[in-house]
Amino acid sequence: MANAYDILQARGFVEQVSDEEGLRRALEQPITCYIGYDPTASSLHVGNLLTIMALAHMQREGHRPIVIVGGGTGMIGDPSGRTEMRQLLTPEIIAANLQAIKGQIGRYVDFSEGRAIVLNNAEWLAPLNYIEFLRDIGRHFSVNRMLAAESYRQRFEAGLSFIEFNYQLLQAYDFLHLYREYGCTLQMGGNDQWGNILAGVDLIRRVEGGEAFAMTVPLLTTSSGAKMGKTAQGAIWLDAERLSPYDYYQFWINTEDADVVRFLKIYTFLPLEEIEALGRLRDAEVRRAKETLAYEATRLTHGREAADEARQASRALFRGADAGGAEDVEAAVPWTAISRAELERGLAVAEALERVGLVGSRSEARRLIRQGGAYLGEERVESEERLITAADFGDGALLLRAGKKRYHRLVAE
Repeated sequence: MANAYDILQARGFVEQVSDEEGLRRALEQPITCYIGYDPTASSLHVGNLLTIMALAHMQREGHRPIVIVGGGTGMIGDPSGRTEMRQLLTPEIIAANLQAIKGQIGRYVDFSEGRAIVLNNAEWLAPLNYIEFLRDIGRHFSVNRMLAAESYRQRFEAGLSFIEFNYQLLQAYDFLHLYREYGCTLQMGGNDQWGNILAGVDLIRRVEGGEAFAMTVPLLTTSSGAKMGKTAQGAIWLDAERLSPYDYYQFWINTEDADVVRFLKIYTFLPLEEIEALGRLRDAEVRRAKETLAYEATRLTHGREAADEARQASRALFRGADAGGAEDVEAAVPWTAISRAELERGLAVAEALERVGLVGSRSEARRLIRQGGAYLGEERVESEERLITAADFGDGALLLRAGKKRYHRLVAE
């Protein structure tokens, strides 16, 4: 069996590790590892995929993942990477989000027959006696050391609430609880979690005299410096209700050329030899590598059928009718209904672009029109005052385009 650490390192998952050689030795035998996710929304997004894929690789190499959905810590909010306090969620919202997140992670990690576990840390955090917790756990934490951490230092300058200050203690206690109850010896997470994860490693050593490990994955940005998974239109959600499989596919196929190989290693399970071969493609052939990335990523998140439909629709739009018919576009490209009454009055193109999410604001829509990047079907929109009317619709539908690669169908009803 290959060593999981070497696989993760070769594919670009490793940013920091507390004891590289010690962890590599530990991974020569099956271990239990965990990653936590805050249930702050009803869907995870592409930014979470890096850690999810890391867990999936660990499982494929014979290790047992634990997924913690932070029903307890989610009631406080992690100050890491934040300039202001997170909105506190009610237990009811957290419970609903937790169930949705479980289902999404289950597309990547196999929870059958105990091969992986999903836990809610509210189960052990909520019953804690606060005085006993401070006595038994809080005494192991140095305020000076906590304030030296980047995440706390940034928040301290802007205003750090006492409830947020407790977050590191609770996350460290999670690791201690999992060590005691499940033999968990490795916590993974984003690099902004480094201080919190190390606190757990240290707590296990102090309280139990045990050995545990910390590993973080990089906080990815694209080659142009943009935060991975963020666009002008918002987050790239894993939930098909929030973002259609076609739009998800388009996010990946629009990957910058310089990022394709890196993202193939991280966001697909393709063998490295196959990825290296795709990385040797040049010029127009690079699109084949991008299409492979888009298809594999969409298949993992939404299933093979949705990936097939998205690929067919994309080919039909970008390569002409020979690659697929109109029915392929209709099956996958997201659409918005426009009432006949509104079409009689006339709908401004700028308003339509914003409404369907092709741009983030009305001003951005006007700028796109001025730059010649807005289209109704094959017609370039020449004026910011251009109105969409019933005359623009053929067979009851109109293809709205922003730039070369982003489409949305308007359907008259």
